[in-house]
Amino acid sequence: MTTATPPPRHAGKPHEVHDAKHAAVTAALLERARCDEATALARLESRAEGLSEAEAAGRLIQYGPNQIARTRRRSKPLLLFDNVRNPLIILLLVLGLVSWLTGDLRSAVVVLVMVVLGVVLRFVQEMRADNAAARLQAMVSSTATVVRGGREQEIALGGLVPGDVIRLGAGDMVPADVRLLTSKDLFLNQSALTGEAMPVEKHAGPAPSAIDSPLELPNVCFLGSNVESGAGTAVVVHTGGRTFFGVLAASIGGERELTSFDKGVNGFTWLMIRFIGVMVPTVFLINGLSRGNWVEAFLFAVAVAVGLTPEMLPMIVTVNLSKGALAMAREKVIVKRLNSIQNLGAMDVLCTDKTGTLTEGRIVLERHVDVRGHDSERVLHYGYLNSYHHTGLKNLMDEAILDHEELEEKLEAKEKYRKIDEIPFDFVRRRMSVIVEDLSGTNTLICKGAVEEVLGLCDQADIDGTIAALKAEDIAAGQAIVHGLNAQGFRVIALAYKDMPGAPDEPVYAVKDESGLTLLGFLAFLDPPKATAGEALTLLERRQVAVKVLTGDNDIITRYICQQVGMPGEPVLLGAAIEGMTEEALAAAAETTSIFAKLAPAHKERIIRALQGKGHVVGFLGDGINDAPALKAADVGISVNSAVDIAKESSDIILLETSLLVLEKGVVEGRRVFGNVIKYIKMAASSSFGNMFSVVGASAFLPFVPMLPIQVLINNLLYDFSQTAIPSDRVDPEWLSQPRKWAIGDIRRFILFIGPISSIFDYLTFWIMLAVFHAWANPALFHTGWFVESLFTQTLIIHVIRTNKIPFLQSRASWPLIAASVLIPAIGLWLTVSPVASVLGFVALPPLYWLLLAGMLLSYMLLTQLVKGWFHRRYGD
Repeated sequence: MTTATPPPRHAGKPHEVHDAKHAAVTAALLERARCDEATALARLESRAEGLSEAEAAGRLIQYGPNQIARTRRRSKPLLLFDNVRNPLIILLLVLGLVSWLTGDLRSAVVVLVMVVLGVVLRFVQEMRADNAAARLQAMVSSTATVVRGGREQEIALGGLVPGDVIRLGAGDMVPADVRLLTSKDLFLNQSALTGEAMPVEKHAGPAPSAIDSPLELPNVCFLGSNVESGAGTAVVVHTGGRTFFGVLAASIGGERELTSFDKGVNGFTWLMIRFIGVMVPTVFLINGLSRGNWVEAFLFAVAVAVGLTPEMLPMIVTVNLSKGALAMAREKVIVKRLNSIQNLGAMDVLCTDKTGTLTEGRIVLERHVDVRGHDSERVLHYGYLNSYHHTGLKNLMDEAILDHEELEEKLEAKEKYRKIDEIPFDFVRRRMSVIVEDLSGTNTLICKGAVEEVLGLCDQADIDGTIAALKAEDIAAGQAIVHGLNAQGFRVIALAYKDMPGAPDEPVYAVKDESGLTLLGFLAFLDPPKATAGEALTLLERRQVAVKVLTGDNDIITRYICQQVGMPGEPVLLGAAIEGMTEEALAAAAETTSIFAKLAPAHKERIIRALQGKGHVVGFLGDGINDAPALKAADVGISVNSAVDIAKESSDIILLETSLLVLEKGVVEGRRVFGNVIKYIKMAASSSFGNMFSVVGASAFLPFVPMLPIQVLINNLLYDFSQTAIPSDRVDPEWLSQPRKWAIGDIRRFILFIGPISSIFDYLTFWIMLAVFHAWANPALFHTGWFVESLFTQTLIIHVIRTNKIPFLQSRASWPLIAASVLIPAIGLWLTVSPVASVLGFVALPPLYWLLLAGMLLSYMLLTQLVKGWFHRRYGD
């Protein structure tokens, strides 16, 4: 005989470790579940009277305490260091240090502020996210009833070991993953693990070999579920990190993987670093070799590096995301991680649970039909009287019936009907009865319960108010009605009654009186689809977001609900089928399947990773413990305010209202935010790239530097300020119509095509300054002329690059951006004639210059518009 093996040490990626642990847990549970009780005990080297104290102590040393595995949390200094390691942050710090060492304190301060802003924001977000695994600890009960040496005792939860025999009773939380040895009317709520709202019955005895999903095993109870009613005795199979709950805890702890937004920012950062790595040394060498002044060449190269670095990127991104977060907050959507807003806009697949998103998230009485299947108010009335006068523990179905509050007044349930007695529900009979007396003195026994149980008590049927003998064909017709409703996802109970004369002395009724009943009809319950679900799915489809349903519920109910809200009911992929699929096969199936049912938590995570492997940006909406790994794995994790703490901690966005309509608005906002971020990147990078081409060329033939270092930095600073209005800008409707992802290749191509256009006009400016204004011997005039032309062209070209349409005519910028693009050139112009002009190396420009500049600006904008139009026709948006 062998005991349960200790947790293995795995290598590899976090999700691979999670998959391996899940597979090991599943295999062990299936093995213990399929054998009989004696064999299960023997394989765990245990016995009915439990372990001895010495055995338990030895196993506690072997397996460790029954605690959820905790990920070693990073210290605050280490977390801060991880944020500073970002390549853009390092580059900015180096340039800031060089600026400080060379006496340029203004540039150093600006760069430092950008660094602090970016690092602090990310540090705070990650500290909050690292609390996720710790939240699990509060969800587990502190003691368990264990049998050791034949004696029951209460012990701390952490002291449980594999092989311990435990007792379960109503109200208990299951303290580990256990295999039942005995049971009596045992019903568990495991909605936190499966998503199913209804309690599930558990019983001892070997499980059918056809069951492959552990969560469907009828004789296994899981840590994280709780006992609603009944009692049982069980043997512990797994504790701590080897439980289903523990595997989930391990999967959500630790460092979160990079999302599409993070990867995009990093990709752009490295693109700019490569440009700087080529351009800056080239500028340094050309200037040093051509003029022999290596100190001046070095200072100029540093200024060029600062000019090429998108130092405003952290601020532009943060302001855009913060503005988007405020806009979403007005729609009752709380953004926990700012980066998730762009991910929401880039999302092209939304995976969602069924309960509470497509459905109302509550059980309602949807149908009340007679024995012929026709809607019947009488069936509803009798059902209401039964639940109204029922004094025992009311279940979800009773509550759904009593939601018809108008019937209390309509039927005068209290005034016209007096409760005489009731025969309470039990799990053997699976029915309950209430006896009421009306004003005539007639006693009516109203019985509701499991269809087969109630049908077996009926010998008559009430058909359209006529009482007739219940024939075999009537029973077959009733069963067909029930099967039809079941196939649509309804949970059905039968309703029957018996009228009896009253008695002077109040009679006492018993189970024997539940005989000779008259079948009245059937009550059908469902978690109904939301009224807004169909509209929301249509809007998401228009935004080119595919919706896929991932649920732990059964496929029949899921298929019916999906059809009701306009989704195709086929194909459906079940969790049992996913277990045997390779990652490649799952990825192929996930592309074409919209409905996944009977899923375990690990299945949801695998599906999301499979879709990501196909290039999709995936969002996941969930609210249970079982959803935590998927929430973390998704590019954007979405939860609701009513979700369990661990789901909310694992998510990026929290909905105060569970509505896909709100999500659709979030998708649009995410695309708007990303649109403005991309505007900045395209404008700043292409402009800087063009300027550097101009610098390299000018450095090669001019006897002086093309522009003084201080002028380069002022030009860059003014241009950066003009970009701060971008977060307020409008975004064209066409941009919002489809998912937008980072495409570094497209950005690089845009820079290479659009950037050199500015160089054409820079070189034209060089020719004008040298040939027309004879600036060979007047470097200050040359510097001033290029400074003004560069600033004007960079600032005004914003209006061309910000839209794929014709600027001003088909698409107009926001007023703040228009104001900035007028104010910044005006400030630059003023600097050339201001009291500090001589200090900055500027001189007055001749009147003819301004006329030529106007012609160049118009030509520049026209040429850029033509090239931009060709570019988008050739390469798309």
